[in-house]
Amino acid sequence: MELKSVRLEIPDGGNVILGQTHFIKSVEDIYEAIVNTVPQMKFGIAFNEASGACLTRVDGNDADLKDLAARNATAIAAGHIFVVAMRDGFPINVLGRIKEVPEVCGIFCATANPVEVIVAETGQGRGILGVVDGSPPKGMEAESDAHWRRDFLRKIGYKR
Repeated sequence: MELKSVRLEIPDGGNVILGQTHFIKSVEDIYEAIVNTVPQMKFGIAFNEASGACLTRVDGNDADLKDLAARNATAIAAGHIFVVAMRDGFPINVLGRIKEVPEVCGIFCATANPVEVIVAETGQGRGILGVVDGSPPKGMEAESDAHWRRDFLRKIGYKR
């Protein structure tokens, strides 16, 4: 077995969601989950089949984000994974709906941070072991940091 690290491309001003799923209709169902939750969100989805033709299936409503999602899924090259590249919304807006898609097994990350995917490659293929999302902690939150966090969440409309 060989371990590899694959750095994902993050869209400028956007986010990615990386998850595992199990059926060819995943790409269409994830598409519907997003547009039915945040219709104005721009996104691309790529899904790697794990049997049959073993194609990377792509959908979305933005050509550049579809291409970016496809590049990420192809670079990971593991079966039954999906990548969503998005702008004009945040993962928090759609994660609940994506998790409710019957084919979705789990989410590895949802982030705007630099992210590396740790991939194991065997004679059969590739699988995701986990992700490295962002940077390690640099210290403990002080009261001034907590105050900034609370103010920030209210400024962007996630708390009252």
